[in-house]
Amino acid sequence: MKKHLVFVGGGHAHLTALLHVKDYIDRGHRVTLISSSGYHYYSGMGPGMLSGIYRPQEIRFHVRKMAEDRGAAFLEDRALRILPAEKTIILDSGAAVQYDLVSFNTGSEVSADAHNPTRENVFTVKPIINLLKAKQYILQNTGQQESRIIVIGGGPAGVEIAGNVWRLIRDNGRKAQIAFFAGTRLLKNFPERVRSLVRASFQEREIRIIEGRHMKALGQNSVILDDASEIAFDMAFLATGVKPASLFKDSGLPTGQDGGLLVNSYLQSVDHPEIFGGGDCISLKGQPLAKVGVYAVRQNPVLYKNIFAALEGGEFMTFTPQKDYLLIFNLGNGKGVFWRDRLIWNGRLSFILKDYIDRRFMRQFQVSGELLEE
Repeated sequence: MKKHLVFVGGGHAHLTALLHVKDYIDRGHRVTLISSSGYHYYSGMGPGMLSGIYRPQEIRFHVRKMAEDRGAAFLEDRALRILPAEKTIILDSGAAVQYDLVSFNTGSEVSADAHNPTRENVFTVKPIINLLKAKQYILQNTGQQESRIIVIGGGPAGVEIAGNVWRLIRDNGRKAQIAFFAGTRLLKNFPERVRSLVRASFQEREIRIIEGRHMKALGQNSVILDDASEIAFDMAFLATGVKPASLFKDSGLPTGQDGGLLVNSYLQSVDHPEIFGGGDCISLKGQPLAKVGVYAVRQNPVLYKNIFAALEGGEFMTFTPQKDYLLIFNLGNGKGVFWRDRLIWNGRLSFILKDYIDRRFMRQFQVSGELLEE
């Protein structure tokens, strides 16, 4: 019997399946993609878009066109609740979509509820489209009078945002003080060599690093720290760590500690074999994964094959996360910091390598005329 396959989210882990969605349709199955936007922005190049290294067209996939050109239906909406017993997804619009098999790649969000970042001058670093909005805000609201820009969050995302804000300010002839609130310490889970390279780069560019203090709350135009001190800002970025949305927990599905959909090594829900998932929105049973894009990229062929096997029968493919993975930070000054296991180095070659890897990935899935768009 032919089935209805639903993809929720057009993120990194779904790209291979969407590119080859005709393989499912040619077997008589109906396919629907549900996404809150017709575009998906690649997080690895987001800070570079903020600084102006990349145009928005260079870092996004037109997932709506990719799906529709290959015979799938597209719904611009957001999943609000899953009813697994009824095999139904309730959407933000109120619509209900029934499925025989569904796969989720809905990403992650910044844990910002307690800080209430609802003002126009406060931006969370996810979704990535926020960085384009932040760039526009900076260009509209900065000038020769020195502005105060703060980045809150001491991990890789915060590092890349701070460095690329510096470039945006410099290249557009603006003036700003940039302060980076790194929490307990800068890149606390990284080797000392990585921290020292980032620290030296920021000191050279007069990006202030504040360690040993945490944000308690956001005031009207100031950040209130846990030592009761208060630091004023004109604009703030929140990069305080990411987590999956509450969709799976709210729906009563098994989740990991971070609220991600709990899946087995086939990227399949541990309780509901007709539900799959990949990327930041899942939690792999027995082996929690860091929120890094390399895992979502490597889950591409696994999801494509296992969804096909679930629809048609056949052998499932196991996802085995690698122990060591490569990270390269884009520092915003044409240089990068390269880290893989014990190999750590920085300079222009690091950024050139990152740029090459990112562009190569984009070329695989930019099949819908993205680079020609205005």
